[in-house]
Amino acid sequence: MLKPRETIAGLSPYHSPITSRAGLSLDLNESMAGCSPRVLARLHSLSAADVSLYPQREAGERLIANFLDIAPEQVLVTNGMDEALSLVFTAYLDAGDELLFADPTFVMYPMLGAALGAKVVRVPSGEDLTFPVTDLLARISPRTRVIAIANPNNPTGLAAARADLLKIVESAPDAAVLIDEAYFEFCGGALTCKTMIPNLARHPNLFVARTFSKAYGLAGIRLGVLAGAAEQIDYLRRLSLPFNVNSVALACLEEALADRSFVSEHVAQIKRGREQLEQLFDELGLRFWLSQTNFVLVRVGGSAKKFVESMQRRGILVRDFSASPCCEGCVRITVGTPKQMDQVLPAIRESFAESLRA
Repeated sequence: MLKPRETIAGLSPYHSPITSRAGLSLDLNESMAGCSPRVLARLHSLSAADVSLYPQREAGERLIANFLDIAPEQVLVTNGMDEALSLVFTAYLDAGDELLFADPTFVMYPMLGAALGAKVVRVPSGEDLTFPVTDLLARISPRTRVIAIANPNNPTGLAAARADLLKIVESAPDAAVLIDEAYFEFCGGALTCKTMIPNLARHPNLFVARTFSKAYGLAGIRLGVLAGAAEQIDYLRRLSLPFNVNSVALACLEEALADRSFVSEHVAQIKRGREQLEQLFDELGLRFWLSQTNFVLVRVGGSAKKFVESMQRRGILVRDFSASPCCEGCVRITVGTPKQMDQVLPAIRESFAESLRA
């Protein structure tokens, strides 16, 4: 009888967090502002030939390399950040190797590691969910082959200091250290929130992943970026499928990068919305984490499930994170547009009061 590898047979199936598209989806950290009008215009201009011919990924890599001020040989364009993660994990993890990350964090890290038969090493976050740099350093061993760090982190929204990240990169020269910067655009101005891309030249074991799903509002077309040392990116290019990124995504890339005012305005709007959420949570006496992302994590207590259900009855979807380590009673709420926040803020107030009464 045909059977898959044991590591695959033992995996729990991935269940999409999308339960409904009815109402306002503030549960998936998508951009509620949509994409740039210039991107939309480019989509409308696509010809039959644009979609009938195989895509040219290399042209997109040159655009991104110029944008990031690195060499094209250091860039691999991927089908969303998920593919970037998968390529790094597959290239450097063998069965029995160690995958190291702080917990809680992005759910795909342990799933990908387990699928490859790696030993998944979870390092609990520090007090108040801070980045556990000392404990992570202590857990690095000769068997550590991949270290994955979301910065800023999901679901906490917190950012780690670049100095701490560099300590980890330098302490594990034989491991691939992947810094997941999916939410980087939202954390400008924070003293600790600096991209690791300028450090690629000095650290051949360092990789930085970016996405166009968040600040650029392009989650639906699946476009990601993996940057690293040219030699290591060359290895990953051999593993990557030849036409992994579709022609529609690549056609939109130039306009997405060019419309910097759209991104900067969207980021400014998110920061204002974050402040509104934080002010409300402070008023309600709720514990929340100062976010450097497009969402805020808040502890509503044992009534988290009732709170989420109450918000859904008001047409707003938010994400219950109570099952995640150290996140008991916590809910993650994506920041909406200014008009949407006019609806969201009173709904939060009403739902919290209702959940306490239930």
